[in-house]
Amino acid sequence: MGNPSLDRAADGGDHESPKEQDNKWRSSYRDVMAIAEFRSMWLAHALSMIGTNLLNITSSVLVYQLTDSAFAAGITLAVMFLPPILAGPLFSGLADILPRRQVMVACDVIRAVVIVVVGIPGMPVWAVWALLFVSILPSIPFAAARAALLSQIVQGERYVASTAIIQLTAQIGMLLGLIAGGVIVTFVSPNVTLMSTGVLFVLSALILRFGVRARPAPVREQGGEKRPGLLVMTRDGAKLVFGDPKLRVLAMLAWLAGLYSIPYGLANPMATEAGAGPAAAGFIMAGQSIGALVGGFVLTRLIPPPTRTRLLGPLAILTCVPLLLWVFPMPLWMMITALTLCGAAGSYQFVANAAFVLCVPKEGRGLAFGLVASGLQAAQGIGILLSSYFVELTSTSTVIAGAGLLALLSAICLAVPWARMSREVAERMEATESESA
Repeated sequence: MGNPSLDRAADGGDHESPKEQDNKWRSSYRDVMAIAEFRSMWLAHALSMIGTNLLNITSSVLVYQLTDSAFAAGITLAVMFLPPILAGPLFSGLADILPRRQVMVACDVIRAVVIVVVGIPGMPVWAVWALLFVSILPSIPFAAARAALLSQIVQGERYVASTAIIQLTAQIGMLLGLIAGGVIVTFVSPNVTLMSTGVLFVLSALILRFGVRARPAPVREQGGEKRPGLLVMTRDGAKLVFGDPKLRVLAMLAWLAGLYSIPYGLANPMATEAGAGPAAAGFIMAGQSIGALVGGFVLTRLIPPPTRTRLLGPLAILTCVPLLLWVFPMPLWMMITALTLCGAAGSYQFVANAAFVLCVPKEGRGLAFGLVASGLQAAQGIGILLSSYFVELTSTSTVIAGAGLLALLSAICLAVPWARMSREVAERMEATESESA
């Protein structure tokens, strides 16, 4: 984005020309990947995403095979989204109290241990649910620490590029984890697959430990002031997010995924209705990721920053439309196609994520991001839990179409205020380019 007054600066001035600014955002992917610390975080994230989605598909298939219940399978996925409701705001504050690399490494190691225990054969279903709940708790401070640490390594448009790369990698990780998991459990015991998943988190921890530079805790960076308690930080973080109209709308745009991602939680009964098995369920769960992979690349790589920021509202609306197709009977391939279109438009989350973090004051980024990430997981968990319950009473098509309609109405309500504030947000994102890490 160019500032008209700066663009008219004399040739010998220090200001960038519009052409130079255009080249900067176009080269941002290359610039970010040239940073060794980012490459380490990127690789660790890829491993943990593959592990997370292997855990999701394998555990849901395990419980579905044990119970033959769509509701039980829905509970299995829901318990991996629900921990943020109870512990999200509290745990995410750790990223603003402790050294962020230390938080990420410890979280990966804890997850690895718990996941191995989940895979022990003969575990009762209630114990599987409890351990899965515990296995997700470390991901809350991990995500908050990663977002805050990234904002220390890169800023401005390069931060947008870094988050886009991270989230594109997340989509690839989902594809690999879900599709590979669905195929593997067709031939290998879900218990063995679960236990081997812990290795991926150990590798992630090692990469972070030796590939990312140690930094002091954020509060210590500010003159050694006394650390506030987690409850105080949670209260202040909530005021920060919900007291700012821009942050509030961005948070709600993120939480909209709680409605349009409902098919993810219904993958097993959808595959059964289509006369298919676990492999098909993996493809259904991966449908939106396929679209997000393509849509996210186009949005962040080919569309200029001011335009992509303005598009957040319209894209949020378009994300919900494909779910309305479930009012008609559809074969499996058409379901996956509709979910792919949903995911392509849903790639607006890449830009909304970066916009939110860059619009939050630096000292509160870890907690603010953690609050929104926790709210997103909570929204997805509640959506999966309720939808799997209603499927027992009605049908998957009725539940998905109803969720799509509710999501569409919500997206329209958010797109209206966003149209008024998108320009200000884009300017704020650009301003961080000149801020120090």
